[in-house]
Parts: sequence; structure tokens; C-alpha cells
Amino acid sequence: MRRGKVTRATKETRVQIWLNLDGSGKIAVKTGMPFLDHMLTLLGTHGLFDLTVRASGDLEVDVHHTNEDIGLALGQAFDEALGNRAGIGRFGLSYVPMDEALARVVLDISGRPKLVFRDARPTRSGRPRSSRGVYQWGDAEHFLESFVRRSKLTLHIDLLTGSDFHHTCEAVFKALGRALRQATERDARVRGVPSSKGLL
Repeated sequence: MRRGKVTRATKETRVQIWLNLDGSGKIAVKTGMPFLDHMLTLLGTHGLFDLTVRASGDLEVDVHHTNEDIGLALGQAFDEALGNRAGIGRFGLSYVPMDEALARVVLDISGRPKLVFRDARPTRSGRPRSSRGVYQWGDAEHFLESFVRRSKLTLHIDLLTGSDFHHTCEAVFKALGRALRQATERDARVRGVPSSKGLL
């Protein structure tokens, strides 16, 4: 089993994460941010990862610190669970619709952290915004930036259609889970690290 266990504790937050890449989608998430709980549950379910997240932080200020530290810890758990990357598929691609929303996620377990987010909707009326709660597009992007930084992924996200905040986020996180599943799965034909350089 390829597993990662991370505890991140600062003066502002405490985050504990347990991740099994070779799981069956058993999820237990409690971050103090119900919307992020929902998104992480979708990611784990569609990635078929076993994922437990426990977090507390200064949410009385805002979601920024807790949101960021969960992203960092989750990225570190993926990095730890992947080990030397031997035998993995490395690349992942997924399109996921959610009602009017459609997201495309393409990623490379490259060792080079990079997030590219493109609003490719034909008619742009600004980023979709939430009508309920405090979690916004900027928070979702910041979480993904933090995750990418520690997981060392190259991650491209294209929002192709969508107007509802919940639907667009849901499409993105489901697609991310499926693309991660594809990229992290072992391929019996791959000998060693899937790179012409011999190192990721």
C-alpha cells in the first residue's frame, strides 16, 4: 500500500491527513469548512483514495490559513505516498460535467509544481461566485496552488462552461480526483520511473 501520513501544526492551524493511494474511496473529512469537506470527499471518492482529513484553525479570522495548510498537507501526503514514482502512469486527463458546468483537468506528476487555471467559457461574466457561505473561487484556487506546491504536480485546469459556483467547483474536484487516479495507478509495462531522464 502506498500511504502518506502528515501532521502540520502552526500557531494558526493543526492539520492531520492520512492517505492511501491504493484504496477504495473510504473518506472521512472534517475541516471546519463544510464546502471544502464536500470537495475533498469528491476528490477522494472519484480518485478511489482512502482519505482522512482532520483540521482546525483560526476560522474566526477567515478560511485563508486553514484552507492553505490543508492544501499543503494534502500535497505532502501525495508526495510521500508516491515515493520514487516507479511504475506509475504519470499523466492524467479527465473531463467531468456537472449540470451546466464542464471542467477539464490535465496533470503530470512531473516533480515541477505548476498550476495553470484558465477560464475558457465562451461567455465570461466573471468567475462564478457563491451565494451561500464564505468559500469562494479565490479560496479554491489558493487550495489548489498549495496542493500543487507540495505534491510537485504540473496541473492544468480549464473551466469550459458553467455559471453556478457549486457546480463548477464540483466538476473541477471530481475531474482532479479522476486524473490523479489515472496518473498514480501502476502500469505493469512501466519499468522504473516513467521518464527518459530516469528521475522525476
